[in-house]
Amino acid sequence: MAEELEPDICIIGAGSGGLSVAAGAVQFGLDVVLVERGEMGGDCLNFGCVPSKALIAAARRKHAMETAAPFGIECSAPKVDFSAVNAHVKSVIAAIAPNDSVERFTAMGVRVVQRAGKFRDQRTLVAGDVQIRARKFIIATGSSPAVPPIPGLADTPYFTNETLFENTELPRHLIIIGGGPIGLEMAQAHRRLGSRVTVIEALTPFAKDDPELSRFVLEQLEADGVRILSGTKVSAVAATKAGVAVTLETQDDSSATAKQTLRGSHLLVATGRAANVNDLGLKAASVTFDPRGIKVNKRLKTTNSRIYAIGDVTGGMQFTHVANYHAGLVLRHIMFRLPVKPRNETIPWVTFTDPELAWVGLSEEAARKATGKIRVLRWPFGENDRAQADRQTAGLVKVITTTKGKVLGAGIVGAHAGEFIGPWVQAVTNREKVGSVTGAIVPYPTRAEINKRAAYTYYTPLLERSRLPAIARWITRHL
Repeated sequence: MAEELEPDICIIGAGSGGLSVAAGAVQFGLDVVLVERGEMGGDCLNFGCVPSKALIAAARRKHAMETAAPFGIECSAPKVDFSAVNAHVKSVIAAIAPNDSVERFTAMGVRVVQRAGKFRDQRTLVAGDVQIRARKFIIATGSSPAVPPIPGLADTPYFTNETLFENTELPRHLIIIGGGPIGLEMAQAHRRLGSRVTVIEALTPFAKDDPELSRFVLEQLEADGVRILSGTKVSAVAATKAGVAVTLETQDDSSATAKQTLRGSHLLVATGRAANVNDLGLKAASVTFDPRGIKVNKRLKTTNSRIYAIGDVTGGMQFTHVANYHAGLVLRHIMFRLPVKPRNETIPWVTFTDPELAWVGLSEEAARKATGKIRVLRWPFGENDRAQADRQTAGLVKVITTTKGKVLGAGIVGAHAGEFIGPWVQAVTNREKVGSVTGAIVPYPTRAEINKRAAYTYYTPLLERSRLPAIARWITRHL
């Protein structure tokens, strides 16, 4: 080996989680090596969160122009230059990239090795001509698009999120396999930019989200012209001169199978993600794993006590903010031996469709199973002055509490839902009651008032059964 390193911490993967560990550790004076075989910033910066939100932003600008008439503004039909839209996406990535760059982390004091890393034994990683024997290793290799074994797919051109943002041609008819968050976000964005879009989902779109809230999103997708085929299986795919042909199978009430062929110009496969566990030498490192991810304990340690794993590669919730959360927990345990344990029930998520859908904590069904009796609080966007002013009244705040008012879960569907889910995240995290939300002062007019109005409904039936109103009237009139 040309070089041997013995750092305090070696991190494999320079995505969000790995970079967070590196930045935190080096600030505390630890000797840190960061190994990355691909692009700095990982999936989130280069293929996921950042480019997808940039594309969604472009689509929303066009949609705003097309729907400006109720405000007294007449706009001619906007023209989409999709290559310029792609340039916008790339410019957003380029603006953020310096924060995740080799140069920035090298300047911090992190040694960056731009090679694929593979364990040779239980405490040695080899990356190119560099051998690393660290006191602690952290695997933060993330996940990649999971491509299903559909007959013909391997011989057919198709996009995943890792290749979609290289496309500079507006699809004439984009067929999307998968009705999860990625598939539906991209469906709406492309439809609003001018593509015809069909989404094929084997089960139910938004299957992991609250059906009462997801209904708002599905209704808007339908209004936008996105065609969603639920309960539909893709049995084969083939390339054609004009693009792609997708063979579909559905079953009627008698379980009879019907087949049809759907033709489009482009194909996007958005059927979930798989943990990046291959080619890491995990067996040599005595790290237990399976196709779903690396096995970790409550402190995010693997079966090798020197090695931790964080983020998508652990097979849990696949969000950038989860990887960052894991990074903080691991640093606390490594540097200060503090007891740590991920609290998955406090992790929020947002689907960035229009309207947005945000959730934190237990679902209504899970809350009933966990506590028996619950209270469900609701308040519609239509009762909010800011929503009326912006003509964005489709939406709802939904809160799940115990009968004593402890917040177990909450969701928001509506414009900018992800921006004001925060108070409910805090309430769930700190095991607070609804009073923590009703007691806060929020500026008028903002959508954040909807949170307070929903929280106040907890007290309505209590007041109806209470003697307090009668006492208040007597005091007011006699004292």
